[in-house]
Amino acid sequence: MADATTAGRAHAPSRPFRHFMTSATPGQLALALGIAVFLALFLIIPVATVIYVAFTEKGTNTFTLVNFLDFARTDLFIRSFWNSVYVSAMSVVVASVFALPLAYITTRFEFRGAMIIQTLGFLPLIMPPFVGAVAMLLLFGRNGTVNLLLNDWFGFRIPFMEGLNGVIFVQAVHYFPFILINLSAALRNIDRAMEEAAQNLGCSGFRLFRRIVFPLAMPGYVAGASLVFVKVFDDLATPLLLNVKDMLAPQAYLRVTSIGIADPMGYVIAVVLIAMSILAMWVSSRAMRGKDYATVQRGGGGLAKRRMRPWESVLAYAAVLLILLLVLAPHIGLLLLSFATVWSFSPLPDGFTLAHYGRVFGESFLYVKNTLIYATLAGLVDVVLGTAIAYLVLRTRLVGRQWLDWAATAALAIPGVVLGIGYLRTFYGVQLPDGTPLATLWIVIVLALAIRRLPYALRACYAALQQISVSLEEAAENLGATKMRTVRRIVLPLMAGGILAGFVTSFATAAVELSATLMLVQSNADAPLAYGLYVFMQSAAGRGPGAALGVIAVLLVALCTFASHLIIEKSQKAKGAGR
Repeated sequence: MADATTAGRAHAPSRPFRHFMTSATPGQLALALGIAVFLALFLIIPVATVIYVAFTEKGTNTFTLVNFLDFARTDLFIRSFWNSVYVSAMSVVVASVFALPLAYITTRFEFRGAMIIQTLGFLPLIMPPFVGAVAMLLLFGRNGTVNLLLNDWFGFRIPFMEGLNGVIFVQAVHYFPFILINLSAALRNIDRAMEEAAQNLGCSGFRLFRRIVFPLAMPGYVAGASLVFVKVFDDLATPLLLNVKDMLAPQAYLRVTSIGIADPMGYVIAVVLIAMSILAMWVSSRAMRGKDYATVQRGGGGLAKRRMRPWESVLAYAAVLLILLLVLAPHIGLLLLSFATVWSFSPLPDGFTLAHYGRVFGESFLYVKNTLIYATLAGLVDVVLGTAIAYLVLRTRLVGRQWLDWAATAALAIPGVVLGIGYLRTFYGVQLPDGTPLATLWIVIVLALAIRRLPYALRACYAALQQISVSLEEAAENLGATKMRTVRRIVLPLMAGGILAGFVTSFATAAVELSATLMLVQSNADAPLAYGLYVFMQSAAGRGPGAALGVIAVLLVALCTFASHLIIEKSQKAKGAGR
């Protein structure tokens, strides 16, 4: 009881803190209003426009469900819906097959190289999945490396990349780190007393894992699995590059680009995409409700690591190496393709050259330059908004401040293709004085990237501000500093680590965003790197330069990810030293 009381007091705001959270100043009200207007213009109104068009009759603008009935009566759309559900669900299954052994082996056993394995397992996330799709075709396609060798040695081929199988394989390889990261964290937090109690009662081996360990780690698994499902369901470019068009996201894109933004079916599909994203998140939260996964561990915790027997060690290393070879195959294939002269109907390239990199740096570096500009601007917008929203939520009593947080975070549930369609419909009719539609300007691409990545920067800024004691701000104000000066001289410097981490995360993910930009790019001169990659990968002749551009993209994101880890680590060390 004493522990519970102490914990309750620790989480309750102190009296000075309640006193410090005074009513909002005029400046804070203006700031909140500005953020609300920004989110309304570039998130809420475009998405609401998509929903409005889907539920209105073309020409009369009256409410109707006819568009959805037409969707339900069209075999192509129904097939596309179930294909998307099937691909997303099977991607979760295959990704689980990759992630479960890696997470369990590296957390349950004394396994040399566990940290390296966890790091390598994260690498697939730094490559856009549609780039990996081409590399996977060269390695696992019908005439790829693996199938050519299988046919020569054993006389058969395996349809790894045929139709929907290819989409499932590529998506599972790309997104399995979401399950690996969340499941590994959950396994480390399990109270080892639970495991020891089960072992004392005679439970061991796979039964122990099935009845005790995995159920206790279920919150981490479900969190990762729901992310995989949503990401795969909304992905646009990977199915298109694999020539799989009977899925929902490709159908939404094709309807808008081939028929036009006036066609209501593209909007209906967009609404279905939004609904499925929200439904997946809701189901994952409901699955965990009403069940207790809490432990009472103090100190070390985590599964008790045991030494493997020789035969277990051999099996574990074989399984880990096989999984790592599979999940790193896109990187290996992309690197080989970027140096290949010709790679067709042969296990390896016929020769190697630097010409593809020469072409990229000579003719196509515009894509890299545009990406650096767009991603930098988007990252700056995100950290400014993220810092402001975090401050308003945590440091003021402004009525409705929590809605700013919810609205910004809601961007996670909006697929990129939906946001792109919404921007086209909302801003194409808005014209500048010279008659240029607003939707054709490159700044709209920046705004779309900023909205898509805002939740990442917001969470980083929010966490950073939560770790700053309000007493420091009280002390500054007691010495005569204004709120603005306190924020500028005290709050922002202490939040620097979180702000930088948020910027790097937004920058890295915006640099390879394609779904929204594919809808919004109007000229090659305004195209970012991801769009250039997609264009190159459309033809066999362009895949060499496309692979070189892909390697540059991977290096760019890898450097940003590494920088983010360094920033967070230095920030934590500085805070530790300060204590």
